[in-house]
Amino acid sequence: MVKISDRLKTAASLIREGAVLADVGTDHGYVPIYLLEQKKIKSAIAMDINKGPLERAREHIHLYGMDAYIQTRLSDGVAALEKGEADSILVAGMGGGLVMHILEEGKDICQAAGELILQPQSELCSVREYLAENGYVTEAERMVFEDGKYYPMMRVHYQAEKNEDADKAIKSRKKADIRSNVYTADICLWKKIRYCINIW
Repeated sequence: MVKISDRLKTAASLIREGAVLADVGTDHGYVPIYLLEQKKIKSAIAMDINKGPLERAREHIHLYGMDAYIQTRLSDGVAALEKGEADSILVAGMGGGLVMHILEEGKDICQAAGELILQPQSELCSVREYLAENGYVTEAERMVFEDGKYYPMMRVHYQAEKNEDADKAIKSRKKADIRSNVYTADICLWKKIRYCINIW
């Protein structure tokens, strides 16, 4: 059985059963291997922008006998993913700026997915603001304390109606109001709240 960190286990726990997973920035490929061993997902597409990590992922996939269930693709964000090809998209272990870049550059693909599991390691307020302004609904959140750091993560999905409402609201509400609400919620998170919250 593959061993993964508590942070990655918690992110994996947010993925719905029976999904086809796209793991963006897969690195060693351990999360899709772990989920398949747990029989939680049908199959996976492990993607990374760098050849080195992707090659390591291929080696691990072969080592654990998962070649028939996990594809590997060299990809900048979700660029190598087809619309509707994955039910669940995991974006973990990256800075918030890069998370938002992936969501924006792959907007159609991300919006078409049933869920996105996000684990931004910085700029959390900005990520929340981006999600709120672009029609994403937060379904669940978790917080993990590991190696002296707190790691927030969330499961979100796109809702067209919410995007329309957000467009109207943004015109009549200052961004400072959004940041104020986000800041208050994040204060709670950083006090080691380990249960689901939904601030939107």
